Amino acid sequence: MFVSAEILAIVVSAVGIVLTLGTTMLAGFAWCVRRIDAVDQRLGARIDELDHRLTARIDKLDHRLTARIDTVIDDTTALKIAVARWEGPVRHLVLPGH
Repeated sequence: MFVSAEILAIVVSAVGIVLTLGTTMLAGFAWCVRRIDAVDQRLGARIDELDHRLTARIDKLDHRLTARIDTVIDDTTALKIAVARWEGPVRHLVLPGH
């Protein structure tokens, strides 16, 4: 079988174009993956920093609220005791004896 030089050149050129495009696409995809990983690492670091700051802020607020709630509990207990003293002991119905 005889293949002309033109057909052989076309086949070799087509294979070269397919290989070049495939290699270029693979390299482009690898570049995109590296960029996404770099952005993901930076974003992960920022999220971790914000998480630590938010946790510290919530803990600080929790301590403040706990202190305020304890103060209200103490004041309420003191108020209950004061009202009980003001009202005095419970009066019982005692009928005078014969």
